[in-house]
Amino acid sequence: MAINIQSCLLFLDLYNFIVNMKNNSKNKKIAIFEGKQIRRHWDEEKELWYFAVIDVIASLTNSNNPQVYWRVLKKRLLDEGSNETVTKCNGLKMMAPDGKMRLIDVADTEVLLRLIQSIPSPNAEPFKLWLARVGYERLEETADPELAINRALKTYLQKGYSPEWINQRLKSIEIRKALTDEWEKRGAKEGLEFAILTNEITKAWTGMTTKEYKNLKGLKKENLRDNMTNLELVLNMLAETATTEISNKREPKDFDENKIVAHEGGSIAGNARKEIESKTGRKVITSDNANKLHLASKDKKKLK
Repeated sequence: MAINIQSCLLFLDLYNFIVNMKNNSKNKKIAIFEGKQIRRHWDEEKELWYFAVIDVIASLTNSNNPQVYWRVLKKRLLDEGSNETVTKCNGLKMMAPDGKMRLIDVADTEVLLRLIQSIPSPNAEPFKLWLARVGYERLEETADPELAINRALKTYLQKGYSPEWINQRLKSIEIRKALTDEWEKRGAKEGLEFAILTNEITKAWTGMTTKEYKNLKGLKKENLRDNMTNLELVLNMLAETATTEISNKREPKDFDENKIVAHEGGSIAGNARKEIESKTGRKVITSDNANKLHLASKDKKKLK
């Protein structure tokens, strides 16, 4: 029953956040199919998902060079007279692995289903089901933002996080979005530049680079914030909120000025961290990761 009460509180607390986020495709640029990332873009006007064709090919074929596979497949489809399928794969700029925005072929669900027929793969049928589910859930969440909150809550609860931690984590997403919106406004580019600025903030408040912080927690590709304690999340939110406020006031003109602001914002949280450590005699930054957070949550439940 306690979980239900907490969930209701979270719904109320996060409703405005989800409403603001639901129309912004940035919060769901990556979808996961059987462990593989597939870039996508939501077209608000057409209410359609567009998926990166080479990512779909990579997930279905395990090809070492999906770009070449797609180039050969396109030629074969054109030779076979499937011109419409190929021409409907429009170019769209998406984030490339090198952190730059590059023009790649994308296709909506209907076109992808046609393409899949031409790709021999044991994953074809599971992918069709996944594709249908992804599109359906996005339409559901557009109509009813509370469903997005519910899914986020269920996902974290199923992973074993406490409701208190989930509250902090979802708030941190809202704060992060406000920061990246501010960076974009000041000319910073998503990808490498965002990563550099984030690293500046992290160094300023933790005393470590983002990579060193992840290494401390034994992480590789896992999300760092999903492996922070409540206190770490709070201080990270303070660092990002402070950076956003300073940037909004100072209006940095170039990337170097953005870096200075990021350092100053992070330093505010860094000073708070040092003060807490001085008063408590304990380190704020710990090696605790999601596994330990889940165990702590389970232990609390047993005591109730």
